Amino acid sequence: MGSVAILALLVAACASLPPPTPPATIPTPTPSAPPAPVSVPPVSEPPSQAPAPEPLPIPQEASTRRLRIIAVGDIMLGGSAAPEMAKFGYDHPFTDVRSVLRNADVVFANLEGPLTDAGHPESDKRYIFRSPPSKVGPALAAAGFNVVSLANNHTMDYGIEGLQHTLSALAAVGIKHAGAGMDLEQARQPALISVGDQTVAVLAYSLTFPESFWARAGSAGTAFGHEHHVRADVQAARERADIVMVSFHWGREATTELRDYQPRLGRAAIDAGATVVLGHHPHILQGIERYKHGIIFYSLGNFAFGSYSRIAQRSIIAELDIEDARLTRVRLVPLNVNNVEVVFQPRRLASADAESLVTELRELSAPLQTQIVLDNDVGEVVLSDVPLRSSKHASGRREE
Repeated sequence: MGSVAILALLVAACASLPPPTPPATIPTPTPSAPPAPVSVPPVSEPPSQAPAPEPLPIPQEASTRRLRIIAVGDIMLGGSAAPEMAKFGYDHPFTDVRSVLRNADVVFANLEGPLTDAGHPESDKRYIFRSPPSKVGPALAAAGFNVVSLANNHTMDYGIEGLQHTLSALAAVGIKHAGAGMDLEQARQPALISVGDQTVAVLAYSLTFPESFWARAGSAGTAFGHEHHVRADVQAARERADIVMVSFHWGREATTELRDYQPRLGRAAIDAGATVVLGHHPHILQGIERYKHGIIFYSLGNFAFGSYSRIAQRSIIAELDIEDARLTRVRLVPLNVNNVEVVFQPRRLASADAESLVTELRELSAPLQTQIVLDNDVGEVVLSDVPLRSSKHASGRREE
């Protein structure tokens, strides 16, 4: 075959081959010349990538739910205190301890005697107390108190009218109450205090005479501490609250010896779900018992009480820290309440005086299997399931 014929065959073969397919990752360019006789399917764009998923949140530990409770003994700003209150004002009793009282979420006291200027005095009693509602109510609120027990042997000293005035005076300044009412059902109702997203319930009972002061189905008065009532009330309150406190006005005045029913009733309250039991009436300190998950103060003694009795000389402020509904710390602030010396103004004790009081409490509590140590002029109950801490525990103020 001639060279011309061979060249013609090569040209014809090249014309019949299709052009190469472009890479899938590069779009087909627009040709600048007319397309070749063989059509090439267009190459589609690559699918766009889906957005990256949001990172999963890192699990966070639930914040600890803390609250602080402060409890003191008997308050009665009438009687022998009246002339001094008129001279110095009804805020006078709280001047030295105000900073302690206001560093808590719940501040509790036993209010001994009605807040009233009227009513008829009980005729069959030796000691009758009352104090002016317009003075005492605001002074208690300014000091930091937000709940009181009315279950005692003086609440009804001026009858139903005196009780009604007391309830009105407390409500006017935002202080809640427990332990007395217009009938037994009301007297057994708990006071409920909200602390952020937590609730503290307070119940109160009197086991002191006169019997005529005890509320019944159709009559006003104080809640008597029948054990079956206490158990039922604590269990019901526990359904509504994170922490339940129970106050008892009980025991014998001016003695450190416990009556048989005190441990039985105090332990029954904790067995039913209470965390704190607060005792009053003896006017002096009695032992402290660490029982199961809770604590029992058999008597907190006097706090600011209108009498010059030399029997009541020393007392405490009980300071309780609670975390996640669990008792974590109990501190005891020693007080001088000898009114001959302090004139109805409780004052903190220090140095040897503080040590002496803590030693006394340690000895009273030892038979109850409870240990108390001294830490910087303050007593501290050794909680068996919580290590002792020497540093101060911070607690925010409650919302006003």
